Amino acid sequence: MKDMAVWQNADWIAAIAVIVLGIFLVIGAKVAVQKETEFAGHPKGLYMLFFAEMWERFSYYGMRALLIFYLTKHWLFVDSKANLIYGAYTSLVYITPVLGGYLADRYLGQRKAVLFGGLLLAAGHSLMAVEGVGGQSDPTINVFWLALAFIIVGSGFLKANISVMVGQLYKLTDVRRDGAYTIFYMGINLGAAIGTIMVGYLGETIGWGYGFGLAGIGMLAGLVVFVLGKGALNGVGEAPKLLSKSKEMLLYAVGLASVAVIWALVQYQDVIQSLLIVSGIGLLGYVLYETFKLPKEPRERMFAVLFLISLNPLFWGLFEQAGGSMSLFTDRFVDRGGVPASLFQSINPILIILVAPMFAVLWTWLGKRGKDPSAPAKFGLALAQMGLANLVLVWGAEAFGVAAMTPVLLVFAYYFLATTAELCLSPVGLSAMNRLAPSFMASLIMGAWFYMTAVGNFVAGKIGEATGGEGGAMTKQGLLDIYELFGWISIGVAVAVLLISPIVKRWMHLDTLEDRSEPKPE
Repeated sequence: MKDMAVWQNADWIAAIAVIVLGIFLVIGAKVAVQKETEFAGHPKGLYMLFFAEMWERFSYYGMRALLIFYLTKHWLFVDSKANLIYGAYTSLVYITPVLGGYLADRYLGQRKAVLFGGLLLAAGHSLMAVEGVGGQSDPTINVFWLALAFIIVGSGFLKANISVMVGQLYKLTDVRRDGAYTIFYMGINLGAAIGTIMVGYLGETIGWGYGFGLAGIGMLAGLVVFVLGKGALNGVGEAPKLLSKSKEMLLYAVGLASVAVIWALVQYQDVIQSLLIVSGIGLLGYVLYETFKLPKEPRERMFAVLFLISLNPLFWGLFEQAGGSMSLFTDRFVDRGGVPASLFQSINPILIILVAPMFAVLWTWLGKRGKDPSAPAKFGLALAQMGLANLVLVWGAEAFGVAAMTPVLLVFAYYFLATTAELCLSPVGLSAMNRLAPSFMASLIMGAWFYMTAVGNFVAGKIGEATGGEGGAMTKQGLLDIYELFGWISIGVAVAVLLISPIVKRWMHLDTLEDRSEPKPE
C-alpha cells in the first residue's frame, strides 16, 4: 500500500469509495437484522433487492468503465471498431431480457431466473480477469469473447426480472411505487459509482486483471445477498405454476447453450444489426397481437407503453456515449489532473445518488397535489436535457479552442444534464412498464423496455463509430460535430413529445387502474 503522503487524486477517490461502500454495508446489515417488516416506509424486500442489484451493478459498471480502454489499449482495436464492439455488447446485454422475461413469466418465476442469471454473470466477470498478452492475434481473445457472452446471457435472466420483483412488492395504485423505483435506482447507481471507481482504479493503475477480478467478486457478493434475503420477499417472484425438475433443468441448459451462440454473435456486429431489426418486428407483432385482444382501456394503456418504449433508442443512443466515445474524449482531450479517465464514468451515478432523493420527493409532492407531470411529459423533458448536454459540451469545447485541452468542468456539466435527463426517464419508465402492462405480460413488457434500450445501445455504437471518421481514429472536431448534430435532433424530438403528451396521458387511464390482475384475453 502506498504511503498516504504520496497519494494522488485517484488514490484519494478510491479510498473514499471504499469508505462509502462500508457505510452502506453497515446500513444494510441494520435493515437485515431488524424485526420490523418495513424500513423508512417501504417493505424490507425492497432493500434486499436494492443491495443485490447494487452488487450486480458494481460488477457490471466496473467492467464497463474499463471496456473501451481494454478494447483500444489491450486488444488494440481502432477507435471506430472499439465503439462498435462496445455498442454491440451493450445492446445484447439489453436484448436478452426479452427471452429471460418470457421464461420467468411462463416457467421459472422471477426469483429463480435472477439466481441463474447471477451465476452466469459471476462466471463471465471472472473470465474477464484472463487477459493474455494482448493484441487481436492473441488466442486468449476468445476467452474475452466468452466472458462477454456469459455476462450478456446472465443479464438476460437477471435484469428485467429483478425490476419486476420491485413492482410486485406494491399494489398497482400504491403512491409509493415511483418512490420505490427511485430508491431501487439509487441502489443501481450506488453500485455503479463505487464499482466504476474501484474497478477502474485497479484496472488502470495496477492491471486489467485486478480490476476485472474485483468485478467478479462484487457479483458473487450480490448472489449471497439475494440467496440469504429470500425470506424478505414474502413469496414474490415465485414460479406461476409447479415446474418439474426435468423441465427446469432443460431451461437452464437452453441458457447455457445460448452462451455459445452469443460468443459467436458478439464478434460479428453487422449480424447484430440485422438481428435487432428482425427480432424487433417480431416482438412488436406479438405485442400488438396481444394488445388488440384486450378491452379498450387496457389496450390504450398498451399504446401508451409502446409510445414510451419507442423513445428509448434516441435517448440511450446519446446517453450511452458515456462508456464509449465520451470516455475516449475524456482520456485524450480533457485536462483531467492525472485522474484515470475511467473514473469519470462515476460522475453520473454519484450525481444520481445525490439528486435522486430530491426527484423522489418532488414526484411524490407533486403527485399528492395532482400536478405531477405525466410519464410522456417527463420523457420529453429527458430528451431536451440530453440534447442540451451535447450542445453545452460542444459550445464549451469550441469556446476554449479545439486545439486546447477541454476544461474538466465541461465534462461535469455534460454528466449533470445527462443525469437529470436520466432521472426523468429511466425510473419513471420502469414504473410505467410495470404499472400499465397487463399482469400476464409484465416481464415481457419489461423485457421489451430493455429491448428498445438495446437498440439505443447499438445506435450508440454506430454514433461512436461515426466519431472515428473514415480512418477509424477519433478526432476532437469530428466528435464535436457529431455531438452537435444529435443534440439538435434530440431537442427537436423533445418538443414533439411534449406537444402530444396530453394524448398519451389519456391513453394511460390512470384514474381507472385497479389493484387486481387484469384477465388474460381469451
